[in-house]
Amino acid sequence: MSWQDDIEKIKEEFARASKKGPDGFSKQEIESLRVSFLGKKGKLRALYSIMGRLSVEEKKQLGKELNALKSGVESFISQALSRASSKTGLKFDPTLPSDVLSGRRHILSRVQDRIVSIFESMGFALFYGPEIEREYNNFTGLNIDISHPSRDAFDTFYIDMDSPDDGLGKYLLRSHTSPMQVRIMKEFSPPLAAIVPGRVYRPDAVDASHSFMFHQIEGFYVDKKARFGQLKGVLLEFARRFFEKDVAIRFRPHYFPFTEPSSEVDISCLLCGGKGCSACKQSGWIEVLGCGMIHPNVFKPLGEAYEGVRGFAFGMGVERLCMLKYGIPDIRLFYNNEIGFLNQF
Repeated sequence: MSWQDDIEKIKEEFARASKKGPDGFSKQEIESLRVSFLGKKGKLRALYSIMGRLSVEEKKQLGKELNALKSGVESFISQALSRASSKTGLKFDPTLPSDVLSGRRHILSRVQDRIVSIFESMGFALFYGPEIEREYNNFTGLNIDISHPSRDAFDTFYIDMDSPDDGLGKYLLRSHTSPMQVRIMKEFSPPLAAIVPGRVYRPDAVDASHSFMFHQIEGFYVDKKARFGQLKGVLLEFARRFFEKDVAIRFRPHYFPFTEPSSEVDISCLLCGGKGCSACKQSGWIEVLGCGMIHPNVFKPLGEAYEGVRGFAFGMGVERLCMLKYGIPDIRLFYNNEIGFLNQF
C-alpha cells in the first residue's frame, strides 16, 4: 500500500469518527479523537515516520497532504471544544493555565522567605522597595559621597532617561537594598525595625561568586536605646536559626559610608566547626554579611523626629547564604535553569 492510500484511509476514518459534527461531542470524546489522530502514537504521526524512505519529490507531496489533513483535524477539534464548553456556559480559552500545578518554588525564593520569617519573628516589619531608584536614595541619603567609587558608571547601572529637577539625581538600578532605609525613615518615626528583601544590580563580571543581578536583604533598627550589643544578639540568633547549628560569630572592623562603627561578620565554619579546613582557608571562619551602627549623617536630613536616636543596620546576600547552607559551589547554578540542580531542593 502506498502513502497515498494511507492518506485516503485516514481521511475516511476521520470522516466516520467526526460524522456527528462539532456539536455532537463531549470533552472526553474530543480528547479521545485528538489522541487517536494527533497524539504521539496517532494515525498522522505514523505517516510522518516514513518520510526518510521517500524521494525528495514524494516528501514534498506527502508533507503537503499531511499538513492539510492535520490542519483540518485541528480545526474540527478546536470547534468541537468551543461548542462543548459553551454548552456548560463556559468559553474555552486554550491560553488559560492548567488547574494542575507542576513544579516548585525556586530555592532562592524559599531561602529568602526563611530569612525574612526569622527576622519577622524578632519583630521586624517587612517592606519592599522599587528596583529603579534615584541617586539620592541609593547614595547621598546614605552618606555616600559624590567622589565614592561606587557612584561611578563602572559600578552602577545608570538609566538613560530624563529625571525631574527635584534634587534626587539620576535614575538607576539600585545597587543594594539600603535605599529603603531612607524611604522608610522619611515616612515613619522611630522606634522602628524593618527587613527589606529584593533584587539588586551591579555591573560585575559573572563568575562562580559574582553576578550582575543578585538578591539582598537589608535590615535595620532605630530607637534611642539601640546598641551594638543588640545588633550582635540579633545576628547571632539569626545565624543559629538559619544554619540550624550552634555556630559562633565574630565581628571584624570594616568601613561602610552609612555605618560607624562598621563590621563584617563571620560565622564559624560549618564544615570543620571552626577547627580549620580548605573551605575556610584554615581560618575556621567564613564571611556572611556586613553591618554597623547607622551613621549620624544618615539621620541629619530627617528632622526633629530623628534627633538623638541611634540605630543599627545589616545587609546580607541571599545567594551567599544559600551557597553556604547547602554547599553550592557556583552562583551561576541558581540562574541556568538546570533541572537536575533545581530538583535537589
